[in-house]
Amino acid sequence: MSIIDRLSSSMGQRDNAQNQTLAKELARTKRMSDIEELVQNLSNKNKAIQNDCMKVLYEIGYIRPELIAPYVTSFINLLHSPNNRLAWGAMIALSAVALLEAPSIFKHLDRVMEAMEHGSVITVDNGVSVLANVASTNKAYEKKIIPLLFRHLEMCRPKEVAQHAERALTAIHAGNKEDFKKVLTDRMVDISGPQQKRVKKILKDLDK
Repeated sequence: MSIIDRLSSSMGQRDNAQNQTLAKELARTKRMSDIEELVQNLSNKNKAIQNDCMKVLYEIGYIRPELIAPYVTSFINLLHSPNNRLAWGAMIALSAVALLEAPSIFKHLDRVMEAMEHGSVITVDNGVSVLANVASTNKAYEKKIIPLLFRHLEMCRPKEVAQHAERALTAIHAGNKEDFKKVLTDRMVDISGPQQKRVKKILKDLDK
């Protein structure tokens, strides 16, 4: 049986339980031929199959990012897919492999930024993680990305500040934490009580 025949949509299931089960199986068995088939079918004519393949791939990435890291270029190319689920799924996959494939992603930083500018909420959320993870791997990357990341935190919607600040923590260290703290402190006037509580926790942890 082809791996495609075992996807949720192929089995007539309307939820992602089968896709998640399949991802766990492939993460355990490391069957690269099946993972390759999933990547190839991201361009399947059937949109449901496209979506299921992406779901399985990024779920694998959560568990064993090294198994989907070889396909980083495929994910980058899908950031602007007209199929929105492929676009945000690709950003999730990139966030999973960013620490392993930082040079490849950094080369296409403009495409990541453009996807964040025009993409869905999920795309933006995971884009922040991509930026922070890539920045954390290399001083040259950090020099380019940290201003972009801080600018995003200055401009993002109030309800996104806390979550995006939490996602950005991967790239924060003694050398840039004061600037980070200033950005968050300046945003405190914009955000709600629960958001303020989360941001205050971040600020407190940074001072430990």
